[in-house]
Amino acid sequence: MRLRNIPHADSVVRSHRAVIVKVEEQRGRWRQVFGNVHPVHIEIGMGKGNFLLRMAAGHPKINYIGMERYSSVLLRALEKYDTEEFGAPKNVRFLCMDAGGLEQVFAPGEVDRIYLNFSDPWPKARHARRRLTSSVFLEKYVQVLTPGGALEFKTDNRALFEFSMEQVKKAEGWTLERYTFDLHHDEVMNVGNIMTEYEEKFSAEGNPIYKMKAIRV
Repeated sequence: MRLRNIPHADSVVRSHRAVIVKVEEQRGRWRQVFGNVHPVHIEIGMGKGNFLLRMAAGHPKINYIGMERYSSVLLRALEKYDTEEFGAPKNVRFLCMDAGGLEQVFAPGEVDRIYLNFSDPWPKARHARRRLTSSVFLEKYVQVLTPGGALEFKTDNRALFEFSMEQVKKAEGWTLERYTFDLHHDEVMNVGNIMTEYEEKFSAEGNPIYKMKAIRV
């Protein structure tokens, strides 16, 4: 699907009060940014923000950071953040950046959980390293996650899901705790599940949703 560019999205995003611009300056001090000592959870590639904002509303004692590389997409999440429905929650911040620089933005052990929801599958074999569940990114997550911290991944792409589980099984510092090939019919893993915009669309079309949870050993 072609990404539609929104004029002036960059300037609007950078000026929004919930967007952190000088991200590397916050490394090691994200709890000071939020003004509390609550756990920090991040969603990489958060899209229009439905999942992140609903998680934040349901868990006010967790700090949520949404990462999105495209300003035009992040702008839509900010518009949702400012609505009466969500009321600009204080436990949410946004970053307009690529996940490749994750370890420059978060200090070791600073993150308690990472969410990956319906990430780009990069289907061509030569692009495998770009997948957010590749060994390249798993190494980055290990650097920022606290011991015992979790990675949760959802997708409707079976090939990507199987690739992701194999990557976790082979990677150092990880254990695959639980997984399912049909999330919405899994009595354990579907408890408290918050659907993304893509998840609502794909499940409505009859597609199964795959989910895995991996632990940073």
